Amino acid sequence: MNKTKIKKLEELLSSPKKIIIIPHKNPDGDALGSCLALMHFLNLKSHNSTIISPNNYPNFLKWLPGEKSVIKFSEQEKLAKTIIKESSLIFVLDFNDLNRIGDLNKIIENSKSKKIMIDHHEKPKNFADLEFSYPKISSTCEIVYNILYNLNPSFINEETATCLYTGIMTDTGSFKYPSTTFKTHEIISKLINHGANGSEIHEKIYNEFSLNKLNLLSICLNNVIKVEKLPVIYMTLNQKELDKCYFKKGDTEGFVNYGLSVKGIKLSIILIENKDEKIIKMSFRSKGNFPVNLFAEKYFNGGGHTNAAGGLSGESLKKTISKLLLTLQDFYYEF
Repeated sequence: MNKTKIKKLEELLSSPKKIIIIPHKNPDGDALGSCLALMHFLNLKSHNSTIISPNNYPNFLKWLPGEKSVIKFSEQEKLAKTIIKESSLIFVLDFNDLNRIGDLNKIIENSKSKKIMIDHHEKPKNFADLEFSYPKISSTCEIVYNILYNLNPSFINEETATCLYTGIMTDTGSFKYPSTTFKTHEIISKLINHGANGSEIHEKIYNEFSLNKLNLLSICLNNVIKVEKLPVIYMTLNQKELDKCYFKKGDTEGFVNYGLSVKGIKLSIILIENKDEKIIKMSFRSKGNFPVNLFAEKYFNGGGHTNAAGGLSGESLKKTISKLLLTLQDFYYEF
């Protein structure tokens, strides 16, 4: 961890301040977990910190300590704008481009508050006054732990540890992705020592399916298609299938990973239709060196990490599948 940057952060936090913490749109476990962990830490140090999420998030994250205090900009815009206006510091976590926060983009860009970015994605945009950008680290939660540890480890309590454990666990695929290092496991052991209950967290995140979600998974797996002559699987869910299972935000979390459980498959893709937004949401997961972040960025308005990325298409599901199959041929040499 860069000691000069830690020193600058210490100076910014040397007296109590009104602080805003913002995750990316559609926050996942790492985004929300890192924000909540930072909020707990800062409030223990006598700051007044508030999390403003661009929009809502899945129910399986709503048990996290402190979650009920989160303000959703999409639902509480007036309140959020007031709090942002009164702030003196803004932390942005788990993203490095203001386009990732939707309608909050210009509000944060135009804010006179000092901005601090903490993130683990590649190619950060130049908008923050202080950056903690480490693309090789497993998760934003792992970076946040390192920062908090350098600031004052005695303020890492059970609530903070629980939030950090959740983010690291979800962003490493339960510690199985290549980004998981011995340092990641060291940090996890310290978080357990601080009170995080790993088995309980895993149960709440992964083992509380609704019957509707289970039915949706069944449909999705029935839609799996192996791409001819390539180690690639893709699966689809159209709007009618989602509606049939009373789809809720987060219900498809993890579905894409099932493709990689097939022997010999190196790339798995899920395409999900959203007729309200007129988009096809895409998630990419790979094994080895296939760069799904570059693939998503080049063809599907997306990005992310080497083995995990997301993208979007403004075309129909049928046309998006056709484009996907065509563009995969350009990347065949990566397999």
